[in-house]
Amino acid sequence: MSESSIFDPNGRAVPYVDEGEGPVALVLVPETRTDNEVLGIVAHYLAEEAGFRVLRIGHRPVDAALADRADDVIAVMDHVGLADAWIGGHGFGGTIARTVVAEHPDRSNGLLLLGVEEAEIALAPVLPVLIVQATGDEVTPTENAERLHATAPERSSIKTVEGADHLFPVTHPVETAVIIEEYLDWD
Repeated sequence: MSESSIFDPNGRAVPYVDEGEGPVALVLVPETRTDNEVLGIVAHYLAEEAGFRVLRIGHRPVDAALADRADDVIAVMDHVGLADAWIGGHGFGGTIARTVVAEHPDRSNGLLLLGVEEAEIALAPVLPVLIVQATGDEVTPTENAERLHATAPERSSIKTVEGADHLFPVTHPVETAVIIEEYLDWD
């Protein structure tokens, strides 16, 4: 696993891990109240096995508004010199990702959601959306994914992890990573 760093302008103390050097770049934001290691195996697989560059961006140690968390993502991307990427996250991390993509579509190649929270955030136009959904997820249930998919069926896809719950990136990391790899590396 790669070493964690801290981006600390103005006392934000945002942890991040930057690994891999591939031409496909992916930003991942973990579920709230978790750390970057929750997505560590998924990220490591994508960096080492799939050849992606994966930037995991964690949460400030204190509460912050959704807009501030989205700003943190862009600030860390700038800090590491990442001009654009697929932006994604797990649970609330996905809500942060939706906000980043909606506010900065020029920095986004697409949106990746690992479970979908109910949120009144419109999808950015044109960009593709990959939703990875666990069949047994009661925190971010399948219905949320289906409702979001229905708003842009021509550019969104739902892939499922059978028999998993909300923590599927932890309990089924390789399966989750392979779904992401196959979707993002199709060309």
